[in-house]
Amino acid sequence: MFGAIPLLIVPFVLYNLGLLGIFGSGDDPWASEVFSFSMMSGGVFSMTLGDLMVLIGLVFLFLEMAKSVRTTNASIMDHLLSTLVFVAFLVEFLLVKGAAHSVFFTLMVIALFDVLAGFAVSMRSASRDINLN
Repeated sequence: MFGAIPLLIVPFVLYNLGLLGIFGSGDDPWASEVFSFSMMSGGVFSMTLGDLMVLIGLVFLFLEMAKSVRTTNASIMDHLLSTLVFVAFLVEFLLVKGAAHSVFFTLMVIALFDVLAGFAVSMRSASRDINLN
């Protein structure tokens, strides 16, 4: 049953926890620097909290793509719940002031890709499961 839970709910929840001030307060908590280090070239690489959120979203998208190749009854529920996660992203993006941010928009697009790719992979694998006698 836990295989049907969409993993992209994690970045959604983390973003909303950030809006509540868990990761620090201020005008834009997503611009706060998580870490930085000097490169051999002399440049400085720095990662903000927003960059880390997008990276987490991409990791979970990869895991969702790996889950979508299953052809079980749980995969249907997974696609349905992934669609609901995308709808939650979309509604929050349109209605919540704190969600009008490029990090949230990028996470929403990642959720859309999850829905579209999940259905495409499922349809492709389902067409291979049809046996003609």
